[in-house]
Amino acid sequence: MSDVMIRVPAEVRDQLAAVAEARGTSLRALMQEIAAQTLTPEQIKARAERTRALLAERFGHYVTDEESAEMRRRMREASAAHRAALAGEGESSR
Repeated sequence: MSDVMIRVPAEVRDQLAAVAEARGTSLRALMQEIAAQTLTPEQIKARAERTRALLAERFGHYVTDEESAEMRRRMREASAAHRAALAGEGESSR
């Protein structure tokens, strides 16, 4: 196993350390978990293609490009709203 050094602001380091501690794990294990869960653009595309094929094969539903675009838009909005809510929670606890 090789080591890597990543430079982040102290606030980010402290946040990651707090998350690791709350989960009862090490910072190294937390970073490994995050990396394992984070998909590359190619992996995201492959997953979407497998999902489209599954929907077509099992349910007879062929997802159009427009449906995919609309779902991506909705997911981005939901993700942004979630991040904003989390940021608001952090500010209210100060």
